[in-house]
Amino acid sequence: MAVKHDVLAPPTNSVLDGVRRFARECAFQDWVVLVFFATLLGAVLLADPSPARTKSLTDVCVLLAVFVGTLTVIRGLPLRHGVAAPLIYRLGMFGPVQLSYFILANLLPVVNPGNLDEALYQLDLKTLGVEPAVWLDQVVSEASSEWFAFFYFSYFFLLALHVLPMLFLARDRRMTGEFTLGMILLVCVVHVSYMLVPGFGPIRHLSFEHALPSGMWHDIVVNTVNASGAQKDIFPSLHTAGPAFCALYSFRHRDKRPFCYTWPIVTFFSLNIIVATMYMRWHWAVDVVVGLSLAYAISVVSPRITRWELKRRTAQGLTEVWPRFAANGGDAHGG
Repeated sequence: MAVKHDVLAPPTNSVLDGVRRFARECAFQDWVVLVFFATLLGAVLLADPSPARTKSLTDVCVLLAVFVGTLTVIRGLPLRHGVAAPLIYRLGMFGPVQLSYFILANLLPVVNPGNLDEALYQLDLKTLGVEPAVWLDQVVSEASSEWFAFFYFSYFFLLALHVLPMLFLARDRRMTGEFTLGMILLVCVVHVSYMLVPGFGPIRHLSFEHALPSGMWHDIVVNTVNASGAQKDIFPSLHTAGPAFCALYSFRHRDKRPFCYTWPIVTFFSLNIIVATMYMRWHWAVDVVVGLSLAYAISVVSPRITRWELKRRTAQGLTEVWPRFAANGGDAHGG
């Protein structure tokens, strides 16, 4: 009896067509995140066996599995529900990227147990003649410590006030794409850099004449860093790059609301956060300089990549980069 192979299994070309379609559907930012997690996975696999390595391997695999599952549902099927699709993609794509920070405290010592604090310190001395954290020691007081600790902690709120509205409220595809791609690139590049250039910063490497006085904001910051910080996450400074990118984005779109009102405030907060990273003795000057350079570079390339991505998806009839919420729960990928 003849076997109907086309019933038992799909033709090879249909499988290849499905793979090609999936690859076309994946946005530039999807590939960035995939390479990011593949890099983390590769770094952990190359590390010496240990219980810490096993934990890091599990952590990376869980985040990678969530992301790949999200891509399969959103880019592969694709799911088009006007509430489920955008929510799943935002949580399953942007979520793992942000959550990757919380696995770094265990991962960084596993993949690179050394530190380059002395080299970074000497580079600062060679280029500046003085270490900013040491120079700022002369202005240490209870008031200045509380001032900079407050701004250091405001980093989390500044980012949240930009990221959350962009993910869940913004309707302009180009503006949303520029900002979210920029933030994704920032986090991925910085987290990989932490593995290549590990260090603890001036607070662990140098001695200071004056201790930073205890205070409400100072204690909140120190307790937060001790409880949730990655410890060896200094180069480049994400506390510099993140706010600087927000400030540059706000300034570029200052002809639109709300940025016409917020850009001076965001810039003021960003400058204070940047100084706070050195006042609080967690970053070398080179960390800050590279963080600023990275923020500027990404603020330049992100709009260009976004324009190219939107044009490509329109020309090929692909789903949207960020599936849109539909009030009636209809098609999330509608125009």
